[in-house]
Amino acid sequence: MVLLEILVIPGGGFAGILGFALMAVGVFLTFSREGTQAGLFVMGGTIVLNVSALVLALRSKTWDRAMLKKEVDGRVNTIDGDLVKPGDQGVTVSRCAPIGKAMIHDEFYEVHARSAFIDENTEIEVIRIEGNKIFIKQKNH
Repeated sequence: MVLLEILVIPGGGFAGILGFALMAVGVFLTFSREGTQAGLFVMGGTIVLNVSALVLALRSKTWDRAMLKKEVDGRVNTIDGDLVKPGDQGVTVSRCAPIGKAMIHDEFYEVHARSAFIDENTEIEVIRIEGNKIFIKQKNH
C-alpha cells in the first residue's frame, strides 16, 4: 500500500498511512509475541522488502512494461479549403449542442452550431470556417 501511495495515488493519503500502520503493527506484534530475535528479523525483512520494491518500481524497464504503447491516431479537424466552403450543405450525424458531427461531401467533420441546438439528421449549411472550426446553421427550407 505504501508503494501504491508513492507511485500511483497522488498526495499523502489514506492508502500510505494505512500501509505504514499495518507494517508497524506487524513488526510490533512480532516483537511482543515472538520476542526480540523474531522482531528484528521481521523488521529487517520489512525494510529490505520495501526498499527492494521501491527500487524495482523506479527502474525504467518496469514502467516500460506497464506503459501503453499504442499510438494515438486521432486527428483534429483538418479542413481542406477546396473541399469545404461557406455555402456547402450537409447533414448532421449527431446532435449539435452546440458542437456535434456532420457529414459534408461524404466526410465527417466536427461542426459548431451558430446559435440553437440542431438535431441529428438535419440538413445544414456551412456559414463560415475559422481555422479548424466549421460553423453551421440549419438549412432554410
